[in-house]
Amino acid sequence: MRSIIRPRAVQGLAALAALLLSSPFALADDMVSFATGGYARGLRTMPEMHKIDTDNDGTVSREEWMAYQNKVFDALDKNHEGKIDEKEFLAPSTEMASFATGGYARGLQTRAMMHKIDTDGDGTISKDEWIAYQTKLFDMMDKDKKGALGPSEFLARGTSSSPH
Repeated sequence: MRSIIRPRAVQGLAALAALLLSSPFALADDMVSFATGGYARGLRTMPEMHKIDTDNDGTVSREEWMAYQNKVFDALDKNHEGKIDEKEFLAPSTEMASFATGGYARGLQTRAMMHKIDTDGDGTISKDEWIAYQTKLFDMMDKDKKGALGPSEFLARGTSSSPH
């Protein structure tokens, strides 16, 4: 019986490891591993939260978050092709400056962040990649899983705040 249990235990562990490693974000369980330190610092501020919280109720709902992120994507997609290349991503956006904080824009518009969002590595960020990244980010921040980020969740720095 002992010889049967060990192989099954090993198989179970191998299956669990395969499942965990199959997701591109499986190991990104906190902001630090998922985003650069500059992006996290620029995003997780009260001024940026107020920009996203359009109904001024003191929380950022999933709908407000996605509306804001769609607005950011559109501002970065300067040629309106539905994808953002490196030149567009890194270029200052006067349109984004009208609704985002400078710290957020500076933290976002880096090569390191582009590479984190460009999951297929083709040198562009598609709308699908952008939405997938922003959805994962919201879900990661929404610790209580209520579909809205209060100040404690929005501003949380986590246990590790060193830039990557």
